[in-house]
Amino acid sequence: MTRLAMLGLLAALVLMGCERDAATDTGLAAPGEAAGGFVQARPGTTLRFPEDHGPHPDTRIEWWYLTANLEDERGEPLGLQWTLFRQALVPPEERPPPGPWVADQAWMAHMAVSRGPTHRVAERFARGHSRQDDGQAGVRARPFAAWLDDWRLESRVDDPDADTFAELALLAHQDDEHGGFGYRLDLTAEGPLVLHGEAGFSQKTADGQGSIYYSQPFWRIEGEVTLDGETRAVSGRGWLDREWSSQVLEPEQSGWDWVALHLDSGHKLMAYRLRGGGEEGGDFLFGNVIAPDGAATPVAQGGLRLTPLSTSLVAGREMPTRWRLELPAQGLDLVVEARHSERWMATSVSYWEGEVTVSDHDGGEALGVGYLEMTGY
Repeated sequence: MTRLAMLGLLAALVLMGCERDAATDTGLAAPGEAAGGFVQARPGTTLRFPEDHGPHPDTRIEWWYLTANLEDERGEPLGLQWTLFRQALVPPEERPPPGPWVADQAWMAHMAVSRGPTHRVAERFARGHSRQDDGQAGVRARPFAAWLDDWRLESRVDDPDADTFAELALLAHQDDEHGGFGYRLDLTAEGPLVLHGEAGFSQKTADGQGSIYYSQPFWRIEGEVTLDGETRAVSGRGWLDREWSSQVLEPEQSGWDWVALHLDSGHKLMAYRLRGGGEEGGDFLFGNVIAPDGAATPVAQGGLRLTPLSTSLVAGREMPTRWRLELPAQGLDLVVEARHSERWMATSVSYWEGEVTVSDHDGGEALGVGYLEMTGY
């Protein structure tokens, strides 16, 4: 789903020396901004792999966004997030030649580990040039690697002619006053990539604005997670989103609510609600129901309902942490509920992101797990 407004502050933060005022709460929703000079996301774009696993520096904003629902050897659930964001600082025609002190791209990485009421968060910043692929931060398509400092998501496939995106390793660690947190994980794709929207063009407003968006929702994950200095073996499921565009939210859009769900049936489900930007000033919604074999059934505006059921007080604001998700044509009526409300990402641009459980609305039967993101509250 769109994390577009998150990057509205990124360039300024990097250019100011990667410093921020921890007391400043900018929120994760911003008005629309002109994107002149950048390549726009358009319907009819043909995706090519592995090339499109890499960066698209002629577009304004882009991310590699992983969430995972895990269990440790005791059966206790954990959640994690790792994200690398890229923002172009100038349009392609204004791009300066590379040099040791020249940057035309800004980078930001977020990581989080959650277990029970504990939620640890860290972020880092970097800058670089679009013509360099060996800097402090960056992404390359073959063999796949995405990194900022020593936080790395990279291929475990040695054969450069094979699909180097099919098996990845994730390594990230952050020291803190609680003893440190992080993870060392192996990811194995057990299903295909999934294109959202119209062959990868994901519409975000009634007037046609959108992004290029695909996911790998079939990761099997094994490895170890460290939290507050204690390391445990873990296993579970992951979901990685890839998205790029050149247009942030429209002025009338105040934020979004997004879910990515792993159902026990083997199906996957992605849905989002952009608050504003729909017909006659309403919300704009979209979903994708993904079969176990990867076949996707898009659910357009009018085919789903995403309704808050109850709220929790989080970071001084009321956040909807229990939702009803209805897809009548698919026979799905679900309750999506946060495991714990305290999943506030107190980063430079703040938002809510955490693990959820999925159950049947009428009978209460447990049906799966997933992740929820909410911005603009």
